[in-house]
Amino acid sequence: MSAPRFLPTAGEFDEQIAQMRDAAFSFLPKGKKIAVAAGGVPGPLSKDKTTLVNAPNLGGWIGKPLRKKLEEILCAPVRLENDAALAGLGEAVFGAGRGKSIVGYITVSTGVGGARVVNGKIDENAMGFEPGGQIIRPDANEGNGSLGEYISGAALERRFGKKPEHIADEAVWREAARVLAVGLHNTIVHWSPDIVVLGGSVMLNKIPFDEVVLLLKARMKIFPRLPEIRKATLGDFGGLWGARALLSQKK
Repeated sequence: MSAPRFLPTAGEFDEQIAQMRDAAFSFLPKGKKIAVAAGGVPGPLSKDKTTLVNAPNLGGWIGKPLRKKLEEILCAPVRLENDAALAGLGEAVFGAGRGKSIVGYITVSTGVGGARVVNGKIDENAMGFEPGGQIIRPDANEGNGSLGEYISGAALERRFGKKPEHIADEAVWREAARVLAVGLHNTIVHWSPDIVVLGGSVMLNKIPFDEVVLLLKARMKIFPRLPEIRKATLGDFGGLWGARALLSQKK
């Protein structure tokens, strides 16, 4: 695998498509063509995986013919998935969840996302997986009291006026651990996984992992034991490994 390249997400939809085109072809040896491509996007996709139907951080992408545009510029078939689901697939097949039948993946970074992966495939679903949308506090004064509104990087930046990596108050992160433990409890009783893999920059760098596990153990009363809880191991490249796994599967 060639060394990954990071590009900023900026500009309008057409600008981003052009940037992806230029980046993709810069990897190709002279005279070669792209046979097939896969990638992840931040938000739920339409049932046929062709367009974004919601994207809190990419409003200009909603409803655009994303897969069609990518197939046109790459001259190849394209498979799309939610970015968190793709990272979860990568962790399930190649990372911390490898060898487990049912993997629950939760990421806390700019947003809160995740997916249920069963036997090496993203589980069937009608509208995708959005664990960050679960309601934690129905009596919230702002928003709808969802998990993402409390612990996502974007929410924390709005609340404290600084990026999560610059928030030094330990009380903030203890509270984030408490709220995440509630969300994980809900996810576990719904998904019943063999293992839960926790990823994302906010989770791995700021929220105290051991405290999350202890709080979760204290809260779990329905099941006789918790599934195994592990940190993600593929870092920023989970989605790339997930794309590789996705392309190896038949539709």
